Amino acid sequence: MQALVIAAHGSHLNPDASDPTYAHADAVREAGAFDEVREAFWKEEPHFREVVRTLESEEVFVVPLFISEGYFTEQVIPRELRLEEWDPERWDSDGTDASQATLEATDVEKTVHYCGPVGTHDAMTDVIVSRAESVTDDPDVGEGVGLAVVGHGTERNENSAKAIEYHADRIRGRDRFEEVKALFMDEEPEVDDVTDYFESDDVVVVPLFVADGYHTQEDIPEDMGLTDDFREGWEIPAIVDGVRLWYAGAVGTEELMADVILERAADAGADVGDSIETGREAAESAGDDGTDPNAGAGAGD
Repeated sequence: MQALVIAAHGSHLNPDASDPTYAHADAVREAGAFDEVREAFWKEEPHFREVVRTLESEEVFVVPLFISEGYFTEQVIPRELRLEEWDPERWDSDGTDASQATLEATDVEKTVHYCGPVGTHDAMTDVIVSRAESVTDDPDVGEGVGLAVVGHGTERNENSAKAIEYHADRIRGRDRFEEVKALFMDEEPEVDDVTDYFESDDVVVVPLFVADGYHTQEDIPEDMGLTDDFREGWEIPAIVDGVRLWYAGAVGTEELMADVILERAADAGADVGDSIETGREAAESAGDDGTDPNAGAGAGD
């Protein structure tokens, strides 16, 4: 038997913060690749510390639903899972290429494959592009359009910026968009001045965040000038300094995130069969059924 644990931050303050985690876990369950699928959180229940001990499976794949390598993925999650042999060096990563480390949870006699965060997986590049397609309702979006990949950024953790720059570089290399920039909330270049960094008349802004919350639904829209008060919402697209800004909201709410989770587990040796292909087809069908994948993005919720 094999189990999957999706490890996310959660929130005591934002009841919607865990919604993407549960949605992606449900999608993985429906794909049927694992005998057990569990959600676990730092700030909510069920907690990291207990989750492995609730599983019957002897082989467990843990995928952090985080954007970058850093404090939570390198210290908090392994500590709370009680992975005694863990050391960040086991990932042999420069900040963007963590894959997996296999360890033993000796107190429960389980093998744990601890994976790198979803945010640095190469498949996230496709999710960002898919987010741009969703918000513009254009499967061919790119020509004459700029793309801003936005992250939190922090001087305390250089890897926070690395993940954003990594995907921006990969998308830029595809020559699909007119311009591609990595922008940040807490370091230069800042998203507040987004229109200063582009010559394009249309710019898609995709925040590389797991869930919509305070930053993506309040800070960023107001900082970019989409609205003076997030509670009043904003237009999509919104005209700022003569530029049409297409604000996509958190990339972590995109349907294809479930595929990234599965790919992380598959890279660590999980037998996922054709679940990734099946999940991608289901996500594409969901996008074609008339639903709005960005519902609520301008509602200030």
